[in-house]
Amino acid sequence: MLGRSSLAGVESFAGVKRRGAGRLLPARLGEYELFDHIGRGGMADIYRARKSGDFGVVREVVVKEILPELAQSERLAELLAAAARTASKLEHTNVVRIEDLQRDDRTLFIAMEYVDGLDLRELLRQCSRRGAWIPPELSVRIVIELLRALDYAHRFELQDADGNVRVGVIHRDVSPSNVLLSFEGEVKLCDFGIAKSYDGEIGEHATTIDGMVEGKAGYMSPEQARGEALDARADVFAAGIILWELLSARKFYKAQAGETLFDVARRAPSRPLPEKGLPAEHVVRALLAKALSDRREDRFGSAAEMQRELERYAARASLVASPLKLRRFLQDNVAPVVLEARRRRELAARAIARGPIAEIEPVTIDTTPPPAIVRKTSPAWSAVVIVALALILAGAILLSR
Repeated sequence: MLGRSSLAGVESFAGVKRRGAGRLLPARLGEYELFDHIGRGGMADIYRARKSGDFGVVREVVVKEILPELAQSERLAELLAAAARTASKLEHTNVVRIEDLQRDDRTLFIAMEYVDGLDLRELLRQCSRRGAWIPPELSVRIVIELLRALDYAHRFELQDADGNVRVGVIHRDVSPSNVLLSFEGEVKLCDFGIAKSYDGEIGEHATTIDGMVEGKAGYMSPEQARGEALDARADVFAAGIILWELLSARKFYKAQAGETLFDVARRAPSRPLPEKGLPAEHVVRALLAKALSDRREDRFGSAAEMQRELERYAARASLVASPLKLRRFLQDNVAPVVLEARRRRELAARAIARGPIAEIEPVTIDTTPPPAIVRKTSPAWSAVVIVALALILAGAILLSR
């Protein structure tokens, strides 16, 4: 991806027209210099960016630029701003930190901590291409760290302007694309509370938002898909789906012909973990059955409760893994591919920044063969030749007499 904007190539998604490949890079957005287009989510283009401070200090961040069609909705902008303000208060080793929220030239964007690595969705994609899979001990480790982040947020106390205290921040969008893995073996959850923007009345964009989160429906609890009030157990359900998929190497929700993932999530099909020959497999199968119960009353009461049970299982099954082991796995299997793709994008952006590429116009060559050259004899020489021939003829006649 070269990062060149292509308005002619916009694609339509749930009624929203989206830019073909983001901005022409490098570009400035507020105080940030965008230099690498990482990708695109349901609501935003995602960039690596730099912010230069005093004394030559440069800080690298990730900037999520909300699609312009959505940023123009004042209601949605308010919801995103409220979610970003809430998320900015979370400080935890397993939570991606929110740096800034700004509006610039009718564009709304969020700046957040840069995690040098990849998200879990990309890791699953890379493993699938290689015909490999994530070892079960690392799968368990990733979900334990995910549950730590959720437990912290679910217990977090928020105080409003009137001094009222509310306990708990629900993520609402726990999915592989929001689970980031650093090349140092860290696990971090991002976009806390951003999915709250999907709830409630958002005017003319209601259909648009429903369409955009269709891809996330694969990790929704039944109550969220039905539009019911949510609590922390919705996030626990999503974490259970991620663990189920990591251990089984399959998708939990599968849509039949004529139905969407929303339809599947609403009916909440029961899918026991397939037999994979895991150590103490009956224990983890029971754990997942509880986490993925369609009745929230039958699930774990909190992320902390599920975390404790999963840690007990890991110890019993000898599936304990450290951040060092996760780091080695990432560096041995996916880091070279990710870093090479990043290097190519950065080189392309630098080439574009140096100016337009020289254009060579083709030159038309006339391939018609030249006309034949006819040599003409001069008139004076013709007379001389005729006279000479006459004299020779006369002499021949006299000699014959």
